[in-house]
Amino acid sequence: MGGPSQLGASTGKVRFIPLSYNQVESQTTALRLILTLRPEWEHNGGKIEFIRFTDGITNTLLKIVNKKPGLSAEEIDNEAILLRAYGKGTDLIIDRERETQNHELLMQHNLAPELLARFHNGMLYRFIRGAVTSPADFQTQDIWRAIARRLAEWHAVVPCIASAREALSTEINGSEQLGISAPTPSKKDPALQAAIDNAAPGKPAPNVWTVMQKWIYALPVSTEAQKARQANLQKELTKLVSEFSNRPGLGKDSLVFAHCDLLSGNVIVRPRPAGAAEPNAPETVSFIDYEYATPSPAAFDIANHFAEWGGFECDYSLLPTKSQRRDFIREYIRSYFTHLKSGQADNDEETEVNRLFEEVDVFRGIPGFYWGIWALIQATISQIDFDYASYAEIRLSEYWAWREECDGSRAASGRDMPLRERRWAQES
Repeated sequence: MGGPSQLGASTGKVRFIPLSYNQVESQTTALRLILTLRPEWEHNGGKIEFIRFTDGITNTLLKIVNKKPGLSAEEIDNEAILLRAYGKGTDLIIDRERETQNHELLMQHNLAPELLARFHNGMLYRFIRGAVTSPADFQTQDIWRAIARRLAEWHAVVPCIASAREALSTEINGSEQLGISAPTPSKKDPALQAAIDNAAPGKPAPNVWTVMQKWIYALPVSTEAQKARQANLQKELTKLVSEFSNRPGLGKDSLVFAHCDLLSGNVIVRPRPAGAAEPNAPETVSFIDYEYATPSPAAFDIANHFAEWGGFECDYSLLPTKSQRRDFIREYIRSYFTHLKSGQADNDEETEVNRLFEEVDVFRGIPGFYWGIWALIQATISQIDFDYASYAEIRLSEYWAWREECDGSRAASGRDMPLRERRWAQES
């Protein structure tokens, strides 16, 4: 699947189409959008077709093609467009303006398909030819090496850009149990945004810590149990920020521009060029869907990707072993310093590999915390047939298991090591 035969493109302001996509009237509303963008498609003798992709669990994704007579499949794909419509309520979780900025920023570095237009509840962008990976593909050496190289390129070349905020003088309105002075009258209170932006003091916002803070504020609190859970998660986030936000790492301020959602459905294996001079050239991949992309420690982005080796089913037996993680990180480090234009003579490769390997190991529990909070919100807003509530418990249990492993409480209690921790500790 994917968006353009070429990546990157226009630098002009992205067009806005004042229409919406409606799941109930999918073909009608999608056709209206595509003909607004490409009016010539209506009368050029082609047949417009819609192909639905279902790799995600929050958005609708349609590939739209114009099958004109005499064109090859590749030529048709080169003109194909992807329509992505956001799931209901997801703007509670995702900053859509920021997502557009991310897409345009990546286009400038030839790392994203051309963004053609936005509409009220989604966007239209070029199709990337290639094959979507599955979790099983992550076990294939050529694929994971390509992912490591591309992820390192993201982290090395794309700058972290802070969001400009208005100066705020308003008193913060929030929840007393979260250390804020008064009940929150509105999720959009500007002072509440200031509290989110300051979740990790000294770090430019947004970043992965401010994202988690925003999500904790968005959790449902209609019952005493929900309020207690929110307070508990807030306590843990404060602890995580204290322990992790100022650790040394790659990038400026120890932050890199991270994808933060590098699951199999967001990795496209690109086709080899026809008549390529190097038939045995390495595989190349592209990443799609940048709605969660934000400045983050590189170790978080890599640990999060490793967690996705198990897929939505969280099959921990598929997670990379120590030797697999080390090989991935070695490939990543080589690519990172190459793209950083810093010669390996200036950096001891094995020292860098060991340092990042240990850092990813330390971060291994945090993706479970991140996606656990996310799933608790999705369980209340999503209309998609997916058991978010159970998924939330599975992911949060990864975090608690990591905590118990780190503080020794699991061993002290005499309980067996959980499968995920056991797999993570496995050598090969």
